Amino acid sequence: MIVGGAKGIFIPGLEDFPLGKKALRGLRLIHTHLKNEPLNQDDLTDLALLRLDIIAAIGVKNNLPEDIHVAHLMPQGSENPIEVLSPENFYRFDLDFALFIESLEKEMDRRRGFAQKDSREKAILISVSQKPKYEQEDSLEELEELAGSSDVLVLDKAIQRPKEINPRYLMGEGKLKEVIINALNKGATLLIFDQDLNPSQVKAIGELTEIKVIDRSQLILDIFARRAHSRDGKVQVELAQLKYRLPRLTGKGTVMSRLMGGIGGRGPGEMKLEIDRRRVRDRIILLEKELKSLSEARKQRKQRRVERRIPIVSIIGYTNAGKSTLLNSLTRSDVFVEERMFATLDTASRRLRFPREREIIITDTVGFIRDLPKDLMAAFRSTLEELQDADLLLHLVDISNPRFEQQIESVEGILRELNLSDKKRIIVFNKIDKLAGDEARLIALRYNAVSVSAFDQSTFKPLLDVIEQNIWDEKLKEIKV
Repeated sequence: MIVGGAKGIFIPGLEDFPLGKKALRGLRLIHTHLKNEPLNQDDLTDLALLRLDIIAAIGVKNNLPEDIHVAHLMPQGSENPIEVLSPENFYRFDLDFALFIESLEKEMDRRRGFAQKDSREKAILISVSQKPKYEQEDSLEELEELAGSSDVLVLDKAIQRPKEINPRYLMGEGKLKEVIINALNKGATLLIFDQDLNPSQVKAIGELTEIKVIDRSQLILDIFARRAHSRDGKVQVELAQLKYRLPRLTGKGTVMSRLMGGIGGRGPGEMKLEIDRRRVRDRIILLEKELKSLSEARKQRKQRRVERRIPIVSIIGYTNAGKSTLLNSLTRSDVFVEERMFATLDTASRRLRFPREREIIITDTVGFIRDLPKDLMAAFRSTLEELQDADLLLHLVDISNPRFEQQIESVEGILRELNLSDKKRIIVFNKIDKLAGDEARLIALRYNAVSVSAFDQSTFKPLLDVIEQNIWDEKLKEIKV
């Protein structure tokens, strides 16, 4: 029982009644309206946001119950998301609540359109931007591919192009509540924003809903955490995750633990939140030391290659361009391959033999992507800096992707950030088997590029010729000069 005022009541935390597999919370809200007025917009918003079984207002007249006003949610796809019943005299109102709710939940589950046993996260993708609409839609499509790589089922997408970005919620509060209600109706467990959210925005949006809220950077970090297998990769990903999460650590707990000394620290202890932050900082320092040690080991391996004077060719490119497939086909290897973004993160190196007893080391690097999280870029910088040692970069491009031009520019931008713009490189268009007629050849001419199909070794000769010309023919010219 909650005692409120004449204008409203404060609903406490509902941790004991969490949203679970069922469509509704398993909790009804029955309150009084002192002027016998009907349910208002705040009542209906609470009903939708909190997923209450029903909301009812008992009207009061002459200090006695008068009418009862009841509303409940409707199954997805109904003409109205909420049904408001006609007011009825309190003393005559009769509802078999258990039977009503059981049948309502069954219909809601049926209308949701996905198997209730599906254990995957279910997401609504959200984009709030002032960029041109086609750019926004392209970015949202890419976000959907990223969600698939993280084994997330996308239920719906929401796009808003506001005149001004809301500093608190990114989008307008009313629109955000609409999106949240839609997500709850569809059974979503996750809201994924295409734009990066700052810590205060994550906190503000989280206060409006119990659905988990993440952004594009956090989704990419999750994918990297799933895919990293080598020690280098695991350390780099964990470091990036901790640096991302540190400013977002928030809490209200005052649980005391682990005494600390020093000015301002004497007394019973420190807040649990501060302990969490200090532990994260300690872990970051430890990982940075380990990353430095791993970097030294890489330098030693590089020195041995330099001493043996074996040329190095590195395959770079946008994620899912087919880098690992090309490496496998060129060297008859079995590096893991999958048709999804960031299928492989760990650098792989293989030998490739040419005629006249010539050989090179060919390496496959982590895929690039636009708006790569800064913390991730910083963590992987030591790995990507190995590209400095390459004699030649093969910039692999998925020519069948309608966004291939933007992807080329994204890769070039990252190369500029790594101070690799002057490194010798050739553009290689992959997946030409997916294009009709001479389209691939004409595009390749425009970019002065080589075309291949990573699955068809008969297309490799022009590529191998270009590699040979750029490595050994150039070296012969240098010797003659």
